[in-house]
Amino acid sequence: MNTVIAAAENFISHAETIAGVEAFGHGIIHDTYLVKLGNGADCFILQCINTQVFTKPAAVMHNLRLVCAHMQKRRTVSGSSIDAGWQVLEVMPARDGRDFFVDAHGAFWRALRFIRGASPLEQISCLHDAGEVGRALGIFHWLLSDLKPGLLHTTLPEFHNIEHYLKQYDEVLAWSNKSGEAGRFCQQFVEDRKRWAPVLENGRRENLLRVRVIHGDPKINNIMVNRSTGHAVSIIDLDTVMPGLVLYDIGDCLRSSCNSAGEEVADFSAVRFDLERCGAVLSGYTGAAREALTGSDCNFLFDAIRLIPFELGLRFYTDFLKGNEYFKVSRRDQNLERAMVQFKLVESIEEQEEGIRAVIEECRAAFTGSNS
Repeated sequence: MNTVIAAAENFISHAETIAGVEAFGHGIIHDTYLVKLGNGADCFILQCINTQVFTKPAAVMHNLRLVCAHMQKRRTVSGSSIDAGWQVLEVMPARDGRDFFVDAHGAFWRALRFIRGASPLEQISCLHDAGEVGRALGIFHWLLSDLKPGLLHTTLPEFHNIEHYLKQYDEVLAWSNKSGEAGRFCQQFVEDRKRWAPVLENGRRENLLRVRVIHGDPKINNIMVNRSTGHAVSIIDLDTVMPGLVLYDIGDCLRSSCNSAGEEVADFSAVRFDLERCGAVLSGYTGAAREALTGSDCNFLFDAIRLIPFELGLRFYTDFLKGNEYFKVSRRDQNLERAMVQFKLVESIEEQEEGIRAVIEECRAAFTGSNS
């Protein structure tokens, strides 16, 4: 903890003191801390960037600076419908004027202003919560809809490229000696969907889907909610903001929102895609995203909803086969269990295809009507 405190001191003035530091959130990539200052009123978020995952942390900070400045500018333009409670992340400068600090061990640190009165949404307890998740992502996409994606670095090469993940999986499977009943299920599950999986990348190559600025990881606990009003006030964890397809974001948002059993569950039979939540998320999203969503996006939306949990399950299972190198685990089989949850969610989505497509059409009609 002394290393953490030493890093935190580089983001405060010499007149300020640190009263305490505690672990914050449930992230499985970075180490994140809440730093409380001695005045008892102020605090900030301190993160040690995982440079094994994000090998070019300066590029991450470039993207963060760019998108935050753009969002802040656009939310204040005349005619913007973004409510006054919406907040854009603010990066804190280090004492040397840079927006990051590298310690003597080479660890890469950054600090962000704490959003007061708000907390990450850890679970969806009602349809209002689901609607707020969709609204938050819609606001985010609208705020960045006029930012040229070419200005951003790709912080994770091949991120969301299912063909890349399938190639990695095949390479690992060729030498892995892990099997078991769950492993056999996962392997057959992947094999049955390999040919369909590149559906969104094929749409991009055929110019049916265009590349835009995306969040990259819009799961529910990256949505900050005002504790008094229950309204979403920000979206955080912008390390994966980069050029991509907005459908990856929408699919991931629905994956995270519509699994009422949660992502860490031992009873896989409890995993089910919640159709009502899906409708609430999409309604909130389309109301806020406006022209950021296109008719062509809607045509591929069911595929996105089905693909993203498949992709994540594939990544979890591949990491399990490799010996848990990427995602943090507290036990050996945790990534295998995570993979099973995602694959069971895919099964539930496939079983409810007709109902999900009906929800998509309802949202398409509402979206088309509001923009006619």
